[in-house]
Amino acid sequence: MASYQRATKLAAAPVGAGFVITSTFFGQKTSTCSINRFSSAAAKTLQRTPHCTHTYARSNQVFPRINSVSNGQHRPLSTSLKVESSSLKERTSSNLVQWYESHLKANPVSTKMVTGSFLWGLGDFVAQVVPTLLLDDKDSSTSITTVGENSKAIVKDNAFAYDYPRTARAVLFGFALHAPLSHMHFNFLEWMTIRGGFAGLSIPIFKTAMEQFVYWSWISNSLYHASMGAMQGMAPNQIYDRISNVLMDTQKAQWAFWIPVQLVNFRFVPVRHQLNVVLVVSVVWTALLSAWYPPEDEKGDEDVVSTVGVIEADLEKRSAKTASS
Repeated sequence: MASYQRATKLAAAPVGAGFVITSTFFGQKTSTCSINRFSSAAAKTLQRTPHCTHTYARSNQVFPRINSVSNGQHRPLSTSLKVESSSLKERTSSNLVQWYESHLKANPVSTKMVTGSFLWGLGDFVAQVVPTLLLDDKDSSTSITTVGENSKAIVKDNAFAYDYPRTARAVLFGFALHAPLSHMHFNFLEWMTIRGGFAGLSIPIFKTAMEQFVYWSWISNSLYHASMGAMQGMAPNQIYDRISNVLMDTQKAQWAFWIPVQLVNFRFVPVRHQLNVVLVVSVVWTALLSAWYPPEDEKGDEDVVSTVGVIEADLEKRSAKTASS
């Protein structure tokens, strides 16, 4: 401590000298006592100032250690890195949500159109791929048909071939028709709910009843079958027959699938996100529709003739000619 005091006094000496020079320059008289008083005051000031190394040692606010916590305990570096990575993932996900929210507020219809096209295409992809994964690759059916004197063996092979035009039709339907019309539908439902003065549990019940039984389910299902038929090249009378044949069955499946989903959706989800919930769940619904009502085969079974059947028919003809001769 005594050495520290001597050091501070030596450090204060130049300050006192500067004071003497300054006072002499301005014509003021100084004395040895005044210099000693100024030097001692400067030394006391330096003694009261905390040392920088003590401040750095006592505080870790500027450069905190990774493996230290406030309780004095230490945690491994791997745990700290996991915490940092999880926080980074949370920030990234929150940034994505904010990015989508900003686009949804700025351009709600176009954002939902892009989202709808992607999810409808994903639903058709699931409908095509999943059933083939459940089937056995070696499973094939063989039938024998007789045309005149020739016997043809028709082999139906279950080899998977992805139907890209079918997925393109689903993407186009989700982009151009389903998403914009659904946006209008949900806003119209909200307007009717406000005008009707519904509150509490009556809101999801009213919206679900209007959607499923009054107008929307009939329109959306008819539009789906009509659009798929038109994009497959069907004539208007064929489209009408298709709708009349499958609409009621589709409606029954719609009520069993969508009523529980929409009761929860209308109850707990804000209006701007209700269509997003429908689009996500529609991945399953689209897969079901594509599986239940696949596009009609352009070629009949008679065009799929095995080479083995043709060879056998030729051999029978040659044997018959040889026997007759």
